[in-house]
Amino acid sequence: MMGGKEEKMNDMKKKSTGKHKEKEQKKKSSGTRYIDRDLSWLEFNKRVLAEAEDPATPILEKLKFAAIFSSNLDEFIMVRMAALAGKLANKADWEKTPSGILYKKLTSIIREAMAKQSRILNDKLLPELALHSIRISSWENLTPNQKSAASTIMARRIYPVLTPVGIDQSHPFPLVPNLGLEMLIRLERKENGVPVEKFAVLEVPQVVPRFIQVENSSAGGMVFIAAEELIKHHLEMLFASCTVKECSLFRLTRDMDLAFDEEHVEEDLLSRIRTVLEKTAKRNVIRLELSSGISKESSSFLLSHLKIAGNNICMIRKVEGMLNLKGLFELASMQGPGELKDPEQTPLRSIYFPPGCDYFEAIRNNPPILLHLPYESFDPVLEMLEQAANDPNVLAIKQTLYRVGNDSPVVKALIKAARNGKQVSVLLELKARFDEENNILWANSLAEAGAHVVYGVAGLKVHCKVLMVVRQEEDGIRRYMYLSSGNYNCRTARSYTDIGYFSCDGLLAGDVSALFNVITGFSAPPRWNKLLVAPFDLKERLLFMIDREAAYSTKENPGKIMIKANAVIDDEIIDHLYSAARKHVQIFLIIRGICGLNPSFLPPEYAGNIRVVSILDRYLEHGRIYYFHNNGTPEYFAGSADLMPRNLHRRIEILFPVDEPHLRAELDMIQQTQFNDRRKGRRVCGENKYTKTLAAQKYEHTRSQTVLYEYYRNRLEEKKKRDKRFDGPLKVFRKREKED
Repeated sequence: MMGGKEEKMNDMKKKSTGKHKEKEQKKKSSGTRYIDRDLSWLEFNKRVLAEAEDPATPILEKLKFAAIFSSNLDEFIMVRMAALAGKLANKADWEKTPSGILYKKLTSIIREAMAKQSRILNDKLLPELALHSIRISSWENLTPNQKSAASTIMARRIYPVLTPVGIDQSHPFPLVPNLGLEMLIRLERKENGVPVEKFAVLEVPQVVPRFIQVENSSAGGMVFIAAEELIKHHLEMLFASCTVKECSLFRLTRDMDLAFDEEHVEEDLLSRIRTVLEKTAKRNVIRLELSSGISKESSSFLLSHLKIAGNNICMIRKVEGMLNLKGLFELASMQGPGELKDPEQTPLRSIYFPPGCDYFEAIRNNPPILLHLPYESFDPVLEMLEQAANDPNVLAIKQTLYRVGNDSPVVKALIKAARNGKQVSVLLELKARFDEENNILWANSLAEAGAHVVYGVAGLKVHCKVLMVVRQEEDGIRRYMYLSSGNYNCRTARSYTDIGYFSCDGLLAGDVSALFNVITGFSAPPRWNKLLVAPFDLKERLLFMIDREAAYSTKENPGKIMIKANAVIDDEIIDHLYSAARKHVQIFLIIRGICGLNPSFLPPEYAGNIRVVSILDRYLEHGRIYYFHNNGTPEYFAGSADLMPRNLHRRIEILFPVDEPHLRAELDMIQQTQFNDRRKGRRVCGENKYTKTLAAQKYEHTRSQTVLYEYYRNRLEEKKKRDKRFDGPLKVFRKREKED
């Protein structure tokens, strides 16, 4: 028998052990270690849609965000959902596999988000448009005068380009294009006096405006009718002697994941990509959208002819209201009263480049120069290229191009340079998704002008943004560079935030020259002086700097990491960030889109060391900035690389160092301003959960994109007071708005 004293001691030990276990339990993680990238992306797209609900956002900007949501979702389904569906095809019990469970979960989230978008459009955006005397009307609600105007437009401008396709033994079901807006028409016509039911397909041509304006007056306001609605009520023009029994809309989303084995193709890369693109119209259907009122007969006919009847992998959704809400871009871009759109923010002149300056002299006589788009104008890049094309002292131009747009002045300057006898070498990435055809056209134009064009690197995408001009000067050869986080694209330069960097530093130029030798030839990667280059050493160096921060960090003197990027999903990077947070490193992440890191995975005492914010506003946040405190000897980098396996392992990317104190101060200001944004900055508040900003108007003074524009505007005004050369007007390249 145990004595009373011993019994009491054991009871105390048990209680102590119980409390200790309870304490240890609290220290354990409370969530998923890695958030699935697709679930994180869908959460990001929900944040895009939330911008269409923000009461302080002007109505045409709300329409733009609703259209962006649709455009984003189309790409996600064409690529990510298509890849998953490909894994599941022909598998028995696919719904029980991990990929199948994820596919069903993603499908459910997509359906819910699309339904919400329809509700926002029908219940909020269209009524708000009407308050501003802008209406999208049904045919029935048009006045007689409006119907007359609409019928005239139909007869003169739309009818001539329509091509109905009747379906019978001699006319097979047509090859329906990806993302086209189609009509399925059920008809009745008499054959030998007997009524016979027929079906026809009619595409709403993309050359026709999606919304047809039928009135613009002070009395009636602006009245539009959707092109498909107008066509639907004039089908008798196309089907004489037939009775139209039903007209339903449908839209297909096909598998556009064009990955292929580059190492084992018999043809060259250009020919291979052309071959793949030619087959896109026949790729599998991943999603079918239908008018909500489609009959069972029409639905069955369509599913049968599309060969997706009984295919429970294909997403089939009936839509209330309009299909293809990407078309809202048309309305969002129209001119209107100032209160309908965000206030104009004209890109500002850089304080380092006065009007009419010699760009090579300006870069040579200044320390490296930072360019922050779109607050500052992209014109210095264009004008430096134009100067290089015409300068007899310029010997060569080397550039990587990823997405350049449809009417690119950048490529035109390179063509001019080649025709002027410069040695022009261009890596034009043919595998830039959804820009493959456009890039092939530009590659041909460059090659015809005499430029040396490299189409890509087998097994890798060249995603780095690098421009080098080689110039003969009095003291020898000098190399001028413009490195960037963003594409050489005039349109995105007005709508994406990016960091650009002009320099003629010799060590950096040596790295850039070596990089081109790796890309265009068979050169082995060197030991880089300044650049971090993927897939060679970029990830290794980042992991080293994260771990170094943890090694120096103490509770009393914590380390600090600040990263601004589009995405972070690399498991190893995430694990090292978790480890750093456990060593008290303060980690600040400004991640616009996919975030696979989950602070709540860590025990509560460490979870607060990682703070994540996502900013969605008028400009797309696209710049990448990396800061490591390094025990008081900080390191700064900017460039093209996100923290994703594809960027770190399957793409050629660069991060370039920023060493100049005044430029480091500018990067500090950018990151701190964005992290302090309570108006458009959504903070991670749980596992794949973000705070909302719908009622955050009281924080308007913290809106980072407005604060940053004012910073650059005030800086330019101060420069003008000190330097009269800056009084000249800024050249604005309006024509370039056509680019993608």
